[in-house]
Amino acid sequence: MSVPSLLYLASGSPRRRELLEQLGLELKRVPADIDETPREGETARGYALRLAIEKAAAGEAARLAQGLPAAPLLAADTTVTQDGELFGKPENAADARRMLEAFSGRSHRVITAIAVRDGGTVCTAVSETEVWFKTLSAAEIDRYLESGEPFDKAGAYGIQGRAAVFVERIAGSYTGVVGLPVYETAQLLSGFGYRFP
Repeated sequence: MSVPSLLYLASGSPRRRELLEQLGLELKRVPADIDETPREGETARGYALRLAIEKAAAGEAARLAQGLPAAPLLAADTTVTQDGELFGKPENAADARRMLEAFSGRSHRVITAIAVRDGGTVCTAVSETEVWFKTLSAAEIDRYLESGEPFDKAGAYGIQGRAAVFVERIAGSYTGVVGLPVYETAQLLSGFGYRFP
């Protein structure tokens, strides 16, 4: 059996693309637009996992509609949670400020779920990481908002960017906080015949 190299990516995230390219994969992006509204009573873990699976299904439908050749497809979703609240991408600057103020001087969890789909087979994994922020001043939050970095990221920050200076420590997967836990991803993809490193 030949080792696959092509992987469809049902995500527009440049960070996920970069992490997968580090593994030597040949990527082709397919769209996966879904309704990301949380359901009543849904846990952060259940929410992220549901969205990853739904994105994988939407991506597979897009692949078929475009007549592209069969190959495994990967989708993922990252969400941030604290005290039972879900923190997605901020709607505006005020929403981003609210999130950063909530994380200031405290810990929160970043959950990234991955779904790999090949035909009717879907395999999933979930990474959970605890992140501790230092206490942030209003001026620090102002400067970070002015950078524009928070607005396309769950929880209103990117650990791989300027917000790295806010993070005192983490317990879990750094790449999971970036948006794709590389260890868990490689384990999943190995089950579909991919080989690393």
